[in-house]
Amino acid sequence: MPLIALAIAFVLLVGLVILSIPLSIVQRYRMGTVRRPARGWIASINIFAFFTSAAFLLTAAVLSTPWVPKAIPYTFAGLLAGFLLGLIGLAATQWSESPGSLHYKPSRLLVLSITLVVLARLGYGVWRGWRAWQESTDSSWLAEAGAAGSMAAGAVVIGYYFVFWFGVRRKLKRASIRAEPPRRRA
Repeated sequence: MPLIALAIAFVLLVGLVILSIPLSIVQRYRMGTVRRPARGWIASINIFAFFTSAAFLLTAAVLSTPWVPKAIPYTFAGLLAGFLLGLIGLAATQWSESPGSLHYKPSRLLVLSITLVVLARLGYGVWRGWRAWQESTDSSWLAEAGAAGSMAAGAVVIGYYFVFWFGVRRKLKRASIRAEPPRRRA
C-alpha cells in the first residue's frame, strides 16, 4: 500500500511540474524585461554560472556524440548564435545612469524571441521525441528525437546570457559608479 501511495505522489509531482512550465516561462519573460539596477556581484555570479553551464553543455555534447552525431557542431553553432544575440541584446538594452547607480532594461523583443525559442524547442522536442519513440528505427532514439537541436537551443540561451552578463559587468566597471556613503542624520 505505501508503494502505491508513493507512486501516486510521484505522478502528481511530475504532473505539477509539467503544468507549471507555462507559468514559469511567462514569469521568466516578465522578469527578463523589468528595469533593474546593475550589481557587480550578481553579474559575476551569473557569468560564472553561465560559463559553468556552457562547460557542462559542451561536455554533454562531446559525450553524447556516439548517439547524437551532430551534437558538437549544433552546440557550437548555438553558442555562437547566442554570443551574437548577446551583443545585439547589449546594444538594444536601455541603460540609465545616475549618481551612484546604473540601471538597465533589456530589450523586450529580444527577451521574447529567446523565450519563444525555448518554448518552441520544448514543444517540438516533446512532439519529435514522441514520434521517434513510436517509430522503430535502427538509429539512435536520441538522434531521432532531435537532441542535437535541443542542445543548440540551450546553447543559444546560455551564450546570450553569458555575453549579456559579461557586458553588464563591463558597463558597470566603465561607468565607474561609486556608491555614496550613507549620510548621517544630525
